[in-house]
Amino acid sequence: MTTIKITSNGSVTLPARIRKALGLKVGDFVNAELEEGRVVLKPAKIINAEDSWFYTKEWQRGEAEADRDISEGNVTGPFDNIDDALKALKDAKE
Repeated sequence: MTTIKITSNGSVTLPARIRKALGLKVGDFVNAELEEGRVVLKPAKIINAEDSWFYTKEWQRGEAEADRDISEGNVTGPFDNIDDALKALKDAKE
């Protein structure tokens, strides 16, 4: 166990070996939770507001569907040129 000193403003410094093991870098965030009288720190990833669309349930369902299609071979292409790609789209529509 590593003992960490709390500074006058409540800051703590995580030892380098812990930061390295968790892949934490300068500027990264951690979530602090109180669990049964313990402080638990967990790495947190902050999402830019402009990228939040990617993490919506609707988008993630589409991503999962695309991953399934790819793994099951339900794909067309790759194409050597745009004409072949457009033909495949038109054929699929019919």
